[in-house]
Amino acid sequence: MRLAFSTLGVPGLPIPDVIRLAATHGYHGVELRAHPEEPVHPGIDLAGRADVAAEFKAGGIEVLGLAGYARVAAPGDDGPVIDEIRGLLDLARDLGAPYIRVFPGGGHEQSTERADATAARRLGTAAEHAADLGVRILLETHDSHRRAADAIRILGRVGHRHVGALWDVMHTWLGGEQPSESYAALSPYLGYVQVKDIASADDTTPLALGAGVLPLTETVEVLSRHGWDGWLCWEYEKRWYEEAAPLPELLAAGREHLGRLLNECA
Repeated sequence: MRLAFSTLGVPGLPIPDVIRLAATHGYHGVELRAHPEEPVHPGIDLAGRADVAAEFKAGGIEVLGLAGYARVAAPGDDGPVIDEIRGLLDLARDLGAPYIRVFPGGGHEQSTERADATAARRLGTAAEHAADLGVRILLETHDSHRRAADAIRILGRVGHRHVGALWDVMHTWLGGEQPSESYAALSPYLGYVQVKDIASADDTTPLALGAGVLPLTETVEVLSRHGWDGWLCWEYEKRWYEEAAPLPELLAAGREHLGRLLNECA
C-alpha cells in the first residue's frame, strides 16, 4: 500500500512546502483540499494548473486526489451540483490526479430513498465526463451516508466504473460498522482509504495515528488479508480544530506507525 496525507492538515500551505513535507517524511502522495481557501481549486487558471503539476512531478510526489465539496444527495437542482463535479474533474485531469472526492450531503429534510435516487442520478450523469477524462469520482462515507452500507445503496444504482467509494474509517466506525463489514461492502468500488485517529466518538479532535480509538490495525489487517494494494491517506482535520497539534511535527511518527501496521499485517 502507498501512503499519502491530506492538505486539510496544513491549511493554506504553499504547494512547494506541501511537496517538501511529503518527500521529507516518506509519503508517496498528497490529497489536495480543493477549496478557494487553498492554493489549488477549480478557480485557478491553466497556467497555474500547469505550474502545480510541474512542481509535483519535479518533487517526485503524486497528486492522489482532489477533496471537493460537492454534495450529490443534497436537495435542489441537479445542474449546479453536476457543474461543480465537472469543474473538479477538469482540475484533476489537468493535475494528473486519478480521483476526486464528493460528499453525500443528503440531510434530514428528504427521505432516504429520495436522497439515494438524487445522488445516483447526478453521479451517473457526471460519470460520463469522468470517463472521458480518465478520472474517478469517489463518494466518501460521510454525513448522511457515513456507513458503507449507506454508500453502496447509491453506488449500486450508478453501476459505472468511474464512480467509486472513498472509505473514511472514522465515519464507518461512528456508524457502528466493523472494518471487515465496511470492506466487504465497499471492496467492489474502493478507490482509496482515509485513515485518522480520535479520542472518542464524542471527541473527534484529530490525534496522532495510534493515539486514539479508531480501528486502524483492524482496517490495515482486513485490507492486507484481501490483497488490497491501494492508497492509505491520513486525513488530519486541523482546519476544523485549531487546538490540534500541528500536522508537520506528527508526519514522521505517522509514517512509522502506518509502516509498522503494514509490516505486521503483511
